[in-house]
Amino acid sequence: MKTRIYLFLTALIQVMLVSMNVIFITYHHVLAMTLTGFSISLIWTFNVKKVAFGSTVDRIIYASGAASGTLLGYFISRNFIEIYLN
Repeated sequence: MKTRIYLFLTALIQVMLVSMNVIFITYHHVLAMTLTGFSISLIWTFNVKKVAFGSTVDRIIYASGAASGTLLGYFISRNFIEIYLN
């Protein structure tokens, strides 16, 4: 169970960063896009082995974390831009 929670959270964080990265690129925030790009790649290295050799349930948990991360990343980056960068 602990491993699956970790899998969900790392997927959430990775895709959250991807969503944030897209927003930062759109608004030309170079430092933010560079930091999120680096973080995406680093987290991806932790996730790839777990998902590639995981079960179907592991893949569904990973995809659920990714879907949640999409929404969370969008809202975080939009608020960040509105509050701190504009």
